[in-house]
Amino acid sequence: MSNLDKKLTYKDSGVDKEAGYEAVKMMKSHVKKTFIEGVISDVGGFGGLFALNKDDYNNPVLVSGTDGVGTKLKLAFMMDKHNTIGEDCVAMCVNDILCQGAKPLFFLDYIATGKIEPQKTAIVVEGIANGCVKAGCALIGGETAEMPGIYNDGEYDLAGFTVGVVDREKIIDGSRIEAGDILIGLPSSGVHSNGFSLLRKLFFEIKDFSPDEYFDELGTTIGEELLKPTKIYTNPLYELIQTFDIRGISHITGGGFYENIPRMLPSGFKAFIDVKDIYLPPIFELTQKLGNIDIDEMYSTFNMGVGIVMAVNKNQVEDILSFLNEKNEKAYIMGHIKKGEGGIEICHR
Repeated sequence: MSNLDKKLTYKDSGVDKEAGYEAVKMMKSHVKKTFIEGVISDVGGFGGLFALNKDDYNNPVLVSGTDGVGTKLKLAFMMDKHNTIGEDCVAMCVNDILCQGAKPLFFLDYIATGKIEPQKTAIVVEGIANGCVKAGCALIGGETAEMPGIYNDGEYDLAGFTVGVVDREKIIDGSRIEAGDILIGLPSSGVHSNGFSLLRKLFFEIKDFSPDEYFDELGTTIGEELLKPTKIYTNPLYELIQTFDIRGISHITGGGFYENIPRMLPSGFKAFIDVKDIYLPPIFELTQKLGNIDIDEMYSTFNMGVGIVMAVNKNQVEDILSFLNEKNEKAYIMGHIKKGEGGIEICHR
């Protein structure tokens, strides 16, 4: 039979529909564990449905955010470890909308790959579901796209989208920040999901380490350290927002301190930061030393041990620290707001 006589199927082009169906079956149990009050649709519909309880809000405003995990994915491929990368994706999205005072409601994911591997896809979705549980939001939909010729074998891309809600009068936009407000930082769990192009170049190209290389100062391998999932701050941050006078919040992601902290500041104000009391995870000291990286470059690339920075009413600082201490959450007083232009001033160690 000639090629012209053969009946062409979608699978001949590299798309395996059956593998996609199998992946959906395997991920269903992970998705359903995220369902919270408000979910009114099941897995597999054309759209995810979520109902707001009108009694919970006076003037509800929806807040949305979308993000991915960048080239941290390359490390997951190198290590063939995919169970936490989904948690990173959730964290990058929900932490952003928390900065506006929003409660995360639901999340959707997008996974694109050259060839669907049902087991691997289900593992990625399990990580997404675990992140949603930590964030207190529901995973109500997503898309797994098989696109042969776009992605290398064994690789995929991952992105997410979240929606939250906040009463209009409780939106946090930095407009109430004033001179004398105190800056409080919440610790990061490590590198999180930014700066990985630099980290991969340093550790795996310039220094030619294996991801299995053990470092005494880290107490683990470099691969395991870098793959630690991004911390999700819904608990305790959302309760803090509801209880205290939180005037501005910054999620320290790409661009580090220098780019992200000024994003919450109104015109005419700047942040003064003293980092001497902030615990610096060893991964950052190791990175700076091995790469001979300028300190300002470090603070403009990485979170340097702080994932969230809040500007708070100076009269509530002790109460906020006590609240966090009762929940076994660490926090740092790391500076204050003053009048001036220029965004941020850092007093280094």
